[in-house]
Amino acid sequence: MKALMMGLALSLVAPATPALGTTHSPDDDIVEVATAAGSFTTLLTALEAAGLVDILKGDGPFTVFAPTDEAFAKIPEADLKALLADTEALKAVLLYHVVSGSVKAAQVVGMDSAETVNGASISISSANGAVMVDDANVTSTDIEASNGVIHVIDSVIMPQM
Repeated sequence: MKALMMGLALSLVAPATPALGTTHSPDDDIVEVATAAGSFTTLLTALEAAGLVDILKGDGPFTVFAPTDEAFAKIPEADLKALLADTEALKAVLLYHVVSGSVKAAQVVGMDSAETVNGASISISSANGAVMVDDANVTSTDIEASNGVIHVIDSVIMPQM
């Protein structure tokens, strides 16, 4: 049954680099891949505001559950502005989206949690062919970068603070 669920989840959450409409070099790091995608401008702005760009340009490997601009748009504007203004809270939220190591979709669907770089754990679930990280749906997986992998999510996930 677990193998069937994993297969179903993998078939529906298949690698989707072309769906992002990007082409990038295998030498591009996570930040460069996200920049080329064009759908992570808020995430990139937040990474810069938090001083985390150099970390995600580093050796890694990292797995980033990357919220799109649409995911950030779900946050009320006043709350987003407050978060962007609070560097420590912003770092905690952004590092909650990052897992140490390169964790591919095939591994993710077999997990029920993962420890993030901020020290808290995210919950992972798969049901009916969908994979969720906390309350966010994983919409694209296994977007390769030279220093890790990106999985796209449709909501910003928040650690308990």
